[in-house]
Amino acid sequence: MKLRKEYTCPLEFIHDILRGKWKTVIMWQIYYRRNPSLSQLQKDIKGISQKILLEQLNELLEYKLIFKEKSIGYPLNVQYYITNDKGMKVIEALKIYQKLGEIYLYELKNTSPENKNKKKS
Repeated sequence: MKLRKEYTCPLEFIHDILRGKWKTVIMWQIYYRRNPSLSQLQKDIKGISQKILLEQLNELLEYKLIFKEKSIGYPLNVQYYITNDKGMKVIEALKIYQKLGEIYLYELKNTSPENKNKKKS
């Protein structure tokens, strides 16, 4: 991932690190699934290719938001973990995003045209 040379505030830097469609979803799945394997992540995240998943995981590893542990033996098993410092700080923010998403989805569901028609009946 290419970062800019100058930032006007720390939020811009974090935005660049987490930018993209999948990074926050990947982190949430690692947290929620409690240390999933690569194949588990790919199953749980609908629409992501293995190539993109690996790229995004490598960027998250680069910024020490996650780490991976390889087991010895065959077949090789790799599990992903949220780091205790920076990674858990991101998870704290994602918990707020998750709650806000629940509120918006609830409101959207209850204000959809189908639901308005049901309420009138």
